[in-house]
Amino acid sequence: MQPFLTPETLESAVTGTKPARLAVLGFPVSHSASPQLHQPALDAFGIAATYVRLEVRPGEIRDVFVTMRRLGFIGCNVTVPHKFEAMEACDAVSEQARVLGAVNTIVFGENGTTGHNTDGPGFEQAIREAFGFLPGEVHTLILGAGGGAGQAIATQCALARPARLTLVNRSVGKIETLAQRLRKISPETEITAISFSDAGLADHCHSADLLVQTTSLGLKPGDPQVIPDHCLLERHCAYDTIYQPPETPFLASARRIGCRTDNGLSLLTHQGAIAFRHWFPDTDPLPYMRAAMQKGKT
Repeated sequence: MQPFLTPETLESAVTGTKPARLAVLGFPVSHSASPQLHQPALDAFGIAATYVRLEVRPGEIRDVFVTMRRLGFIGCNVTVPHKFEAMEACDAVSEQARVLGAVNTIVFGENGTTGHNTDGPGFEQAIREAFGFLPGEVHTLILGAGGGAGQAIATQCALARPARLTLVNRSVGKIETLAQRLRKISPETEITAISFSDAGLADHCHSADLLVQTTSLGLKPGDPQVIPDHCLLERHCAYDTIYQPPETPFLASARRIGCRTDNGLSLLTHQGAIAFRHWFPDTDPLPYMRAAMQKGKT
């Protein structure tokens, strides 16, 4: 079975008793577990639709949205590297998505294409479920804060007004702009922005309680470690937004050191349930999504 569709093959999937009506857009996208997450919920509610993977090259999002609307799609999710491009391609963006700075959920409505962001609130629920606290209650350090998910998570943390928040990125200039925006959201939060090459990286990590890995490092076999092992302490909680593979080099190191760990499957589940309710209000897909993800682990 083809692991994903392309814009050129999309039209072939919109026929039959369960036509493609929802999709996840990424590049690459074959690793995405979103179909396994959403399809059981669609089936449970008797919605005659199929959720598919759609691999889209950067620069093609706007055209693909036009095609999806023409073919009768209800909406879609967008993942790396499309979260900023998708925001620009929307006719309207929810206030939450605008504050979070990126879009990951699209609704194709009668009045146009609307973008939402479910990463931020989904992350908050995932952290509470995994570690028993909310991000606003601890010092969080975000690795890769300049990306779409990283910015959304950093903003969600700032909205919770923690005492401290640390942003780490390859390019400091990119996150300095983010840090300035977050200081306006939460003036009382001490927000620090540093690069991965900063000589004080280990000290910043050691002072944090929750380390969140949001880069793409770990998606491919042989990817390097995002930070050296000496940056990790046994008392840390370590969270990786990647869920496939289930244990990235970052999480493997954290587990060996004795940290409490969790991967992005919980974030996927919670943000997916919020996205589903954007498409189908007054539904509760979370139990079906949880069961599907648990079944996928066995």
